[in-house]
Amino acid sequence: MIMNEDARIMSTENSSMDLVAEHGAACTGMENADANGVPGSLISQDNSYDVGKFLYLEGIEYVMWCTYDVHFYASYALLCLFPKIELSIQRDFARAVLLEDRRKVKFLASGTWGIRKVKGAVPHDLGMHDPWHEMNAYNIHDTSRWKDLNCKFVLQVYRDFTATGDMSFGRDVWPAVCAAMEYMEQFDRDGDGLIENDGFPDQTYDTWTTHGVSAYCGCLWLASLQAAAAMAHHLGDTTTAEKFQIKFLKAKPVFEAKLWNGSYFNYDSGMTRNSRSIQADQLAGQWYTASSGLPSLFDDTKIRSTLQKIYDFNVMKVRGGRIGAVNGMYPNGRVNDYCMQSREIWTGVTYTVSATMLLAGMEHQAFTTAEGIFTAGWSEEGFGYGFQTPEAWTVDGYYRSLVYMRPLAIWAMQWALSPPKAIVEAPKFSTDRIYTSLLYARTPDDDGLRKRTSKSRCFARTVFHCAN
Repeated sequence: MIMNEDARIMSTENSSMDLVAEHGAACTGMENADANGVPGSLISQDNSYDVGKFLYLEGIEYVMWCTYDVHFYASYALLCLFPKIELSIQRDFARAVLLEDRRKVKFLASGTWGIRKVKGAVPHDLGMHDPWHEMNAYNIHDTSRWKDLNCKFVLQVYRDFTATGDMSFGRDVWPAVCAAMEYMEQFDRDGDGLIENDGFPDQTYDTWTTHGVSAYCGCLWLASLQAAAAMAHHLGDTTTAEKFQIKFLKAKPVFEAKLWNGSYFNYDSGMTRNSRSIQADQLAGQWYTASSGLPSLFDDTKIRSTLQKIYDFNVMKVRGGRIGAVNGMYPNGRVNDYCMQSREIWTGVTYTVSATMLLAGMEHQAFTTAEGIFTAGWSEEGFGYGFQTPEAWTVDGYYRSLVYMRPLAIWAMQWALSPPKAIVEAPKFSTDRIYTSLLYARTPDDDGLRKRTSKSRCFARTVFHCAN
């Protein structure tokens, strides 16, 4: 195994898996599981992809491989610099979606027991002591109940599929995308099209509780519905494209009605003092939507109003904008002290907020926001972290988790400034008209999955470059 000191990437000689070839076995039960419920390895003997297996650490304090809720932010670095590595990691998680590990695990926060890996749920990580063989080293919460992981998988897969133009990758991971989306339907408990949070920290902010519909997870869900519909459309699966589009059109107005307050989206639809908080990361789904060349989830007025609110409150009301964007702010201008994570500044999230601002045409706000991370982390007047950039720091400069994965999200700013040609030139996917066009496109004997040439104009590129 070889470890790269900067990127913390591990490689073995084993190549990536072929998901489609084994999808049928996975759908009928556990794949290659023994009598104790231990699943088969994620390592395949298929050498057709000519690239190794890769891992990188969440950080030197949180020693888990390829922590997926954080990779969602960091993956822009891999996609820009090492696209085959990025696709290899996504193939591993696609295979993992269809696996189940029935070995019992105790979850520390609740004190309850559950199984290590639930089929249909995206794992939190690829393991620690025995990566690829024993997933979900994280055991604070039951991450099979988290609301962000599956959405993040679908969004990353669609972005990578579109940016690289790798049709074989798209076809291979498509069964896992469908399984991940189907798994999430259980969390729409009132049938309004939106997923609901369960009153515990069921997402990457794993100390910050959410109730009902949340801005962060709800926005990710809307974006994943749109991405899944677009991917189905590009792969010729018209029936599935129609299904996801109908869900999107149903869920979007409900999300806005429950959370939009006239200037930003409330933290959640609950009744706690936390519910009207201004979350810096509330437009994470819109960030991925815009980065992937999909139509905006909301009208430009709402997007710019939200980002301006975040800039005015989460950025400029904290040390004059010199330390980044604090995760949570109360509407009265005080830092949200609800929990540890609500009052932290997350370096990687600040970069993604900046990237979202760039994509919305707000360059001044974007660079001022990002400059706070440089000032606090690197400059002489800052905290002196340098190349040990942590996950988070407080207003007073106390850090948490050095050499962390999420700050690699700075590459999302580069992506926003110089989007890849494949994204810029891709035919636009219409969320408003796709339902009608799909109805007209179907034929009486249509089986819902049409074969399309791999030389489609939309996906003609086989080599990916981050900059034009």
